Amino acid sequence: MSRAGLLAQFKRTLQTATVAKPFDKVLIANRGEIACRVMKTCRSLGIKTVAVHSDVDDRALHVRMADEAVCVGPAPSSESYLDMEAIVNAAVSTGAQAVHPGYGFLSENCKFAQLLEENGISFIGPKERAIQAMGDKIESKIIARAAGVNCIPGFDGVVEDEAAAVRIANEVGYPVMIKASAGGGGKGMRVAWNDDEVKEGFKLSSEEAAASFGDDRLLIERFIDNPRHIEIQILADSHGNCIYLNERECSIQRRNQKVVEEAPSSFITPEVRKAMGEQACQLAQAVDYQSAGTVEFLVDSQMNFYFLEMNTRLQVEHPITECITGVDIVDEMLRVAAGYPLSYTQSDIGINGWAVECRVYAEDPVRYLPSIGLLTKYTEPSVQHNNSQLGVRCDSGIVEGSSISIHYDPMISKLVTYGPDRTTAIEHMERALDEYVIDGITHNTPLLREILGNERFRSGDISTKFLEEEYPQGYSGGELTSQQKGELIPSVAVLHHLKSNRTSSDGSVDYVISCDEEKVPVTVTVQNGKYSVTFEDKTVQVSPSGGAHSTLQEFKLDSDSVVPLQHLRFDGVTHTVRYRCCKRDVTVLTPLQQRYMDTMPVKVKEDTSNLLISPMPGSVSSISVEEGDEVLEGTEVAIVVAMKMNNSLKAPKSGKIKKIWAKVGDIVDGDQKILEFY
Repeated sequence: MSRAGLLAQFKRTLQTATVAKPFDKVLIANRGEIACRVMKTCRSLGIKTVAVHSDVDDRALHVRMADEAVCVGPAPSSESYLDMEAIVNAAVSTGAQAVHPGYGFLSENCKFAQLLEENGISFIGPKERAIQAMGDKIESKIIARAAGVNCIPGFDGVVEDEAAAVRIANEVGYPVMIKASAGGGGKGMRVAWNDDEVKEGFKLSSEEAAASFGDDRLLIERFIDNPRHIEIQILADSHGNCIYLNERECSIQRRNQKVVEEAPSSFITPEVRKAMGEQACQLAQAVDYQSAGTVEFLVDSQMNFYFLEMNTRLQVEHPITECITGVDIVDEMLRVAAGYPLSYTQSDIGINGWAVECRVYAEDPVRYLPSIGLLTKYTEPSVQHNNSQLGVRCDSGIVEGSSISIHYDPMISKLVTYGPDRTTAIEHMERALDEYVIDGITHNTPLLREILGNERFRSGDISTKFLEEEYPQGYSGGELTSQQKGELIPSVAVLHHLKSNRTSSDGSVDYVISCDEEKVPVTVTVQNGKYSVTFEDKTVQVSPSGGAHSTLQEFKLDSDSVVPLQHLRFDGVTHTVRYRCCKRDVTVLTPLQQRYMDTMPVKVKEDTSNLLISPMPGSVSSISVEEGDEVLEGTEVAIVVAMKMNNSLKAPKSGKIKKIWAKVGDIVDGDQKILEFY
């Protein structure tokens, strides 16, 4: 740790020893990983915690972690986690002195903060006026300009209707961003490049904004093509103190939601960092901000930066800032809410090392669509490897056996790694992802692992269009390179031999390994308890570890490379494994078995070209056609809402509607039929 960091930590230790704990009992008005995260800091301070939960979350980890728990309603968020009256009643009935809202849900709802205040309960966040001013993207831009903060050109008013949207878009100049005035987290946002896209975007964004935030107002601003998304973490108190905790690089996004973040940014200079930090503090002081907050900027290739929005809450990616500064941001929020001054001054804040965060989502990395189901296997990565600290932090709110529900955000966890420099932090993350066992649902770790090895990412050449440019069709795993085959084939050969043979007596056995439609003959030889695998005219020495029945296996090849492998299932011939996070079915047969298999007929896939199939589980919110209607390819025919996002389903071909298989309000599975065409 840097000298400044050590001094700040020492100073904070002295203050903690002399200041009473901020509160005796705190209710966390949230669920999942962020509820667990807040509880950890409360526990370290000796503060009792109260969890709230919906009826389907009664066995959730955050409920089990809390000292008390109160059910606030049924599964839909609008009837539980967004029910202000139920949550305030829970706080009153349990004697909670304060409420921490986490992020999402009611975290930026000024009415909720006011209701708590009326009941004598502290809101662990900014005051109502700051929430209202910064939560309204129209008002926040006016305040930002007045405070001397750089802003994006756009229309500083409410877009009244579709026609007004088209007119304003043409005045601002294409491309434009249509955004929910009260929104955040990528919801209610659409980029439009022409009038038709503005009309469609206005409709979808207003509906999504109303469903997510109870406010369908929209604004339109110039879309800065190919920018970086860099944000500044600030802390402010009621004593006039305001500091910035450096920046976070959040440019790797899909659907305007962040996927990989890092701190600091590899792009900006110390001078730009200082200017961004000072402008962020100017904005916070303009609204008498008191708590943790994040000021988001778009940064162009010349390091010009423009105010995007301010999030008046604890940010999802706050852990990477904690890693490089040593500041417990939740602790500071608690102190500020209790009326204490900040524990740090600006001179205490340095940059110590590098941190990377991967958001692990329950979603298909090809189409970025959510996945639901039961976690049949779940093991978080170890913080150590070969007796050395990896610097791994995993903020999650689930355990093996937990369910990922259609009703809530698809995030599984935030996986964070830390190192003295960027390269080390990335390498730690690669290792951590290889060790992260998640099974039972589809998830995005293959994409995350691929991003980390991408040459553009490694060089820091990124923007908000990185995923769109590098993986326009998403990421399905790709074909194995010759080097990767050279790691996977001998590893699976020895794994199969260990599972198929009760003894490890000396000798050789021939197999045929099938992977990615390629058949590779191999020979596994055991001599004096040591294994070697011969294939493609080469022999590799293989040293297995992990035990034949362990999910996480490790194979050392030729005393050089180490291959981590997750062994998920084995039916006697086919091993389902994760290698570099990608799930693969690898079949191992004897040569005789392979000859018989080659004579088997190939199953023909069902023709679904005349069907519109839901690409994700969700609820049908609209069907805009009737049986017998003629439609053109690309016409919107239905909307499926999944995890608070409106997903427009369009006709895959021109034709007549033969049958409608679903109705509005139906809960549909992924790959379930919605419409059938002639």
